[in-house]
Amino acid sequence: MQNLIDRFIKYAKIHTTSDEESSTVPSTEIQKNLGKILVEDLKKIGLLDAHMDDKGYVYASLKSNTDKNLKKIGFIAHMDTSPAAKGEGVKPQIHENYDGGDIVVNKEKNIVLSPNEFEILSDKIGKTIITSDGTTLLGADNKAGITEIIEALKFIVENPNIEHSDIKVCFTPDEEIGRGADYFDVEKFDADFAYTVDGGEIGELEYENFNAAGVNIKIIGKSVHPGSAYGVMINAANVASEFHSMVPKDEVPEKTKGYQGFYMLNSISGEVDQAKLSYILRDFDLEKLEIKKNKIREIAETLQQKYGEDRIIVDIKDSYYNMKEKIEPVMYIVDLAKEAMKQADVEPKVVPIRGGTDGARLSYMGLPTPNLFTGGYNFHGYYEYAVAEEMLKAKEVIVNIVKNNNK
Repeated sequence: MQNLIDRFIKYAKIHTTSDEESSTVPSTEIQKNLGKILVEDLKKIGLLDAHMDDKGYVYASLKSNTDKNLKKIGFIAHMDTSPAAKGEGVKPQIHENYDGGDIVVNKEKNIVLSPNEFEILSDKIGKTIITSDGTTLLGADNKAGITEIIEALKFIVENPNIEHSDIKVCFTPDEEIGRGADYFDVEKFDADFAYTVDGGEIGELEYENFNAAGVNIKIIGKSVHPGSAYGVMINAANVASEFHSMVPKDEVPEKTKGYQGFYMLNSISGEVDQAKLSYILRDFDLEKLEIKKNKIREIAETLQQKYGEDRIIVDIKDSYYNMKEKIEPVMYIVDLAKEAMKQADVEPKVVPIRGGTDGARLSYMGLPTPNLFTGGYNFHGYYEYAVAEEMLKAKEVIVNIVKNNNK
């Protein structure tokens, strides 16, 4: 397990935060610093074709060692960390043999990882917990996944008695800002199916995600001197507030869970003469997502009738779709993962992803791609942590998937 921990810490220390404001590919050049290291590490374990393309995608493959006609399998993880929290200067801290109490991540800043707040910690007694020093995120999302894939491949290379098909690997940039699949070369990757290793809690197996749409609304007001505004002024900022007041109040992220969808006000800004609102709409059921989009249009139409059709401008665009539609015809790849987990004494937990995933986009690009757990928790913040023993289990699950794929 120490080799796995050492590898993870090595990768976690490398600054790879992506930038949603950037128009470059990758969005930050620093992601390539990790990419270069991963290429060398992949070559060291025997994947001699490892390379990074000009977009920052790292590709590698391990050739089949059997004459059997087996399906080619892929494993994918992302190199970038979320811009939601600082990712530079990560100093991983190892807390061995967790006793079930509070873990003081940073005494000075009073950042305490407590089972009173994060109940699932109570299940980690005796485990090895890895955190940051509380001034940055940790980067388990998704450097834990990268570590687990490379450690699994190293094990397979070192045990040539494991019969396997072609195994493909790709480490991508910019997943955290929704661009991880933008320049993914499915044809070059050349796998029949794949798994993203980018989940959280041990046992998580995900092949359903939200259908998603983005909404941008522009409101044109009429600005006149407030002293002579009666019956003339249209305050765009007020209209924006009125618009939001008409959105269903209980269908928001903080009041929904499981398979419930939501409307989320992403931003609102405005003055008298102009205002803007931005929403994201999410639902697992595509028909219900359409209902949400129609609700937005209905609100806009009501306000258009009140203030003028040319004053409420609505733009709705679909972002991604539920990969369930693409996975269900090849459910054997989900069953393959379930069996691999059971063989590792891990109870599979099939849960919906309340968000998006590169796997969803890749599934619609012709590469069915469910998501596997990593053993990381509390992503995108200073309370992020990883459980080393669970990372070891994730490695074992990857190896078992490869082994079972020859049956």
